[in-house]
Amino acid sequence: MTSRLEPHLIALDPLAPEGVYLGRRLQPIRALKAFRRLVADKEDTTQVFEIMESLTGRSIPWGLRRLLRTPGGARLAYQRAELNDKLNDAAWLASFAPGTVGAAYRAFMQSENLSAEGLAAQSRQVWAEIEAPNLYAWYGRRIRDVHDVWHVLTGYGRDALGEACVVSFSHAQTRSLGFLFIGFGAANQIRRGAKSVPARRAVVEAWRNGRHAKWLPAQDYEALFAEPLEAARKRLGIRPPGVYSGVAPEVRAGLSLG
Repeated sequence: MTSRLEPHLIALDPLAPEGVYLGRRLQPIRALKAFRRLVADKEDTTQVFEIMESLTGRSIPWGLRRLLRTPGGARLAYQRAELNDKLNDAAWLASFAPGTVGAAYRAFMQSENLSAEGLAAQSRQVWAEIEAPNLYAWYGRRIRDVHDVWHVLTGYGRDALGEACVVSFSHAQTRSLGFLFIGFGAANQIRRGAKSVPARRAVVEAWRNGRHAKWLPAQDYEALFAEPLEAARKRLGIRPPGVYSGVAPEVRAGLSLG
């Protein structure tokens, strides 16, 4: 049975409302077209969600099942706390002392002029189903909402190479092929314009770092934000971004996908 609204759905949860899926057919051509549009206009970040939605596959049900088997994961799923609500709470973010994960996240978002709600709003333009009131969608929102938190934890910036690295790290954590497609596609584009930059080595290292780290989707982020940043990285097994950090900041700032 497939949804009337989403003909590419390949399996439905019989206990969930219509349209909730256990997996999707991969749509690589749609992803490739979206990536080309992203290369043509790097500001059109809705294309990132086009890619993610078209290559989600079975990563969301896989991740939810793993979360439910993880100590404390069932509690998180039962509570269904929305990270987007906390990450947009200015008073909550202001409560974290210098040196903590929360303070580092607050500074990162302010310096980059970002908001968690901005990212969520972009996702809704492409993937309205992510707002559905069920556990699958909740887990999808959780993965969406931790993106900038993972920037902070991993040490990858928002330059083109940093984004390629953080999504490669994310693939190792989530199994979503969209992350892998963007990461290696971006690395190849960067290399075309800057052959001296070890973009491919950087994203491979980031992927390996993601494999080595503890499983971040199961973390209690409200508690994590109160931890000292370096202590949190050590506890979570997040290795330094060696290859990425070896590229001079001014060089990284000049990299692009075009």
